[in-house]
Amino acid sequence: MIGHALLHSVSYSGSWGQAFLPLEAFIDKAAALDYDGVMLMAKRPHLSVLDYDAAARRKLRARLESHNLRGLVIAGYTNFTADLEHAEIPHREIQTAHVTELAHMAHDLGGGIVRIFTGYEHPAASPGAQWNLLVSTLKECARRCAQFPDVTLGLQNHHDLAAGWQSMRDLVLAVNEPNLKPLFDAWAPALHGDNLAEAATAMGPLTAHTTVADYQLRPRYKYEPAQVNYTAQTPAALAVPMGEGFIDYAAFCSALVESGFHGSIAYEMCSPLRDGGAEATLDRYAARFVEWLGNFRSLCENRNVQTSGQPA
Repeated sequence: MIGHALLHSVSYSGSWGQAFLPLEAFIDKAAALDYDGVMLMAKRPHLSVLDYDAAARRKLRARLESHNLRGLVIAGYTNFTADLEHAEIPHREIQTAHVTELAHMAHDLGGGIVRIFTGYEHPAASPGAQWNLLVSTLKECARRCAQFPDVTLGLQNHHDLAAGWQSMRDLVLAVNEPNLKPLFDAWAPALHGDNLAEAATAMGPLTAHTTVADYQLRPRYKYEPAQVNYTAQTPAALAVPMGEGFIDYAAFCSALVESGFHGSIAYEMCSPLRDGGAEATLDRYAARFVEWLGNFRSLCENRNVQTSGQPA
């Protein structure tokens, strides 16, 4: 069964022109919207390691506990293949140190998951060399973070490398560290045209957490004057309330649960929204997800009762 429902603070970060809330006010908002926990953006203007020392972390933990927010994911931002053309800059070491400090922060806040990314494909190295770099760097990150046994390192299927679910599975198995788990989301395989139930069934037993956002696709065209016509471009994905987009989350989440997934789930608004970025709109979208998840959980419970032969 799906565990805690989390709200991602990036939703109220102002990053796409939407309403901005300071981190503490966001935590109050998540509690008011009836979420079980939070996913905290680990950079300014929210949870930067530069701004939250030991004292600030104690205050933040107390605020989380005062609201009984039990689920926690710290959303780190990494790109382990960055700047490969300048090998003299120790980017992998810098990012490994940052990931380790994020794990320390998660521990200070009571334990949870630290989300990281893989890397964007870089022209300065071969795909094989970048794959090997990822495996070795992720392995070191996991081993350094193991000093915090209440923290799991989570790899989200976001950047270019290992974006496909088969490759994501290969990568996690290649790293082969017990505290590194995939944080497998539906939006990437949905955009890839994959079978979501198949992907979720394969990834569910390994996955510690999933983040959701629903989208509608908008066609895009470039006008070609010489042909007096248009050339089709990659469609744009526009965020809409949960259940109004093209992603079959019912099939995805059902397959996750049936495969043995029991991790947390977060809702995020990390792109422009169809209905604008006013705080009331953000609140409405966030509340809609809580409603959707409640309906999904009820369906799962009814299905289990019917399967056991008892009256629904």
